[in-house]
Amino acid sequence: MSIYFLFIFQQFIASSAHLFAKDIVMSMHPVNVVFYRGAFSVLPYALWMWFNRAKSQPIVRSDLWRYFLLGIVNMPLNQLLFIWGLTYTTPANAALAYALSPAFVAVISAIFYNERLGSQSVTGIFIAIAGTFIVLFEKGFNTSSEFLAGNIIELCASLSWAIFTILGRSLSIKYGAIRTTCMAMFTGFIAFIPIVIFAPIPFIEPQELTSHQWFDLAYLGVIISGIGFGLWKYLLTKRSSVQVSVFNNLQPVITTILAIFIFGLKPSFIFIIGGIVTLAGVLITQRK
Repeated sequence: MSIYFLFIFQQFIASSAHLFAKDIVMSMHPVNVVFYRGAFSVLPYALWMWFNRAKSQPIVRSDLWRYFLLGIVNMPLNQLLFIWGLTYTTPANAALAYALSPAFVAVISAIFYNERLGSQSVTGIFIAIAGTFIVLFEKGFNTSSEFLAGNIIELCASLSWAIFTILGRSLSIKYGAIRTTCMAMFTGFIAFIPIVIFAPIPFIEPQELTSHQWFDLAYLGVIISGIGFGLWKYLLTKRSSVQVSVFNNLQPVITTILAIFIFGLKPSFIFIIGGIVTLAGVLITQRK
């Protein structure tokens, strides 16, 4: 049961990202947010790599390009798209987009890796997705034109997260979850620097940031990118990409639960039904 506690804990961390990211993009450009978030995520991993340098397994040269590709998918694509999309849409819509990532993982795995999904896994994925739609439509899933761009961007972010999940699984198994997350953060941060330099936006200097902004950025960098991403890579060494990614279907449910605690909302009967359906779908995919 301990492994499933880690699954739920990781999803609580991931779900909180929607709320903190939405808060910070109200006052900062997404490029600045991703840069400072990346800096916060790189620092703790730099310390870890320094203290564990003697015990670290050398990376095979042929795997270096895979790490660089993983970094590009990580920061310049996934993180930037996720933050940018929240500029235009809501945390609930973003959570729904990420709830669709298991479907992306399943399709990519089937096309490029010839992974055959059993009827049980397919059924579980569709049941979990149905549960997420119940939760979000109950809260009024917004499809108005002003949110369309943000929704499309979040779908692209979800697709990039599926690619990040698949690319990182074999590297996590080979080199370990923490080492792989370290490299994904470092290569991603390096790949993002040219965007910061050449993007036609004003760069916000550290002394210009408020204490509230520092807190949001630190949370996104250390908790979400650091602990959350590291746990995700660890879980990928224990289950298949599809079995791990299907837990993303819990994000709309957990995001709503967090909003209940933060904003004092009361869960409705439909929300409870949707949460049960989502959980049932997740459990079906985990059965062997």
